[in-house]
Amino acid sequence: MEHSYLHKVKYYETDKMGVTHHSNYVRFMEEARLDFLDKIGCGYRQMEAEGFSSPVVSVQLDYKKPTTFDDEIAVSVRVTEVGSARLRLGYTMTCRGENVCSAASTHCFVDGNGRPISLKRAKPQLYEMLSSLVDGARG
Repeated sequence: MEHSYLHKVKYYETDKMGVTHHSNYVRFMEEARLDFLDKIGCGYRQMEAEGFSSPVVSVQLDYKKPTTFDDEIAVSVRVTEVGSARLRLGYTMTCRGENVCSAASTHCFVDGNGRPISLKRAKPQLYEMLSSLVDGARG
């Protein structure tokens, strides 16, 4: 399953050269990830209400082409790997039909005190649901 999120580049997101500053792509990933998790019924507010969260452990980005003010970037999000305590998401960002950035983020699961938890044991239904979304062809 792949989820698509649309972000329109704001003027303040560009640099002196007129291109989208590279640091903004991490924010676009977060916007798309939060939207994706909300859509599948596992939003951050719900996680926190249930006593756990999923912080970012690592982020990788591969910039392909620049974007500029007013460009619309489609951010596709997909689950590429689910472990008992980790989640890995893949992102493809396109603009005008061209790949402008490929990325990935890895997340762990922690309780309200910041201690790691096993999603498989603590939230088995969520673990099964996320596992059913794994994109094996790309993972």
